[in-house]
Amino acid sequence: MFRSALAVAAAAALVISVHAQTPPAPQAPQAPMAPAAPLGPNTWSVDGNHTAAQFSVKHLLVSTVRGTLGKVSGTIDWDGKTPESIKADISIDVNGINTGTEGRDKDLRSPNFFDVAQFPTVTFKSKKVERVSDGKYKVTGDLTMRGVTHEVVLDVEGSPTPMKDPMGNTKLGGVAKTTLNRQDFGINWSKSLDGGGLVVGNDVDVIIDVELTRK
Repeated sequence: MFRSALAVAAAAALVISVHAQTPPAPQAPQAPMAPAAPLGPNTWSVDGNHTAAQFSVKHLLVSTVRGTLGKVSGTIDWDGKTPESIKADISIDVNGINTGTEGRDKDLRSPNFFDVAQFPTVTFKSKKVERVSDGKYKVTGDLTMRGVTHEVVLDVEGSPTPMKDPMGNTKLGGVAKTTLNRQDFGINWSKSLDGGGLVVGNDVDVIIDVELTRK
């Protein structure tokens, strides 16, 4: 059942800084904020240094462009008994998108594609987990990108058993896969080819390699 906790993928929550139109009224000094509550015993954290959200898309119908979306963070809560109890809350910082070509990455961050100035993150929140076979699951959840939310299904395969790292943390790993239509999320830029098809394909394959930590 530990393997079912890896049902996480892919993918953008809108973040807007709101500035008041009038100067704010003076406020009384506030007491120091209490430290964040420690993670519960059933909470696993995404290890961002060993987790990657990768994507691939067709270019000119003759080649495939591959890259990574940016740093992945988030948590998974699981009661340790059934996959139905899993609650995944994952974010990807799309500012870090990288295809190995500076000019293309700048274009992908622009309003033509991800528009990271307005929509810096992709988020995934699971709603349902179904066991397919030993170590394999289908995870249904809401993916938000460019302020648009759609339900997606991830095919997930988990590591066989948890293990301890040298620091005494419990680790799990797995891989999640799905295919998205970019136009469903408002990424509509395209140019048609003379012989038919698009310069950039609509279908985007996403693979997320995940490592989780429970301290």
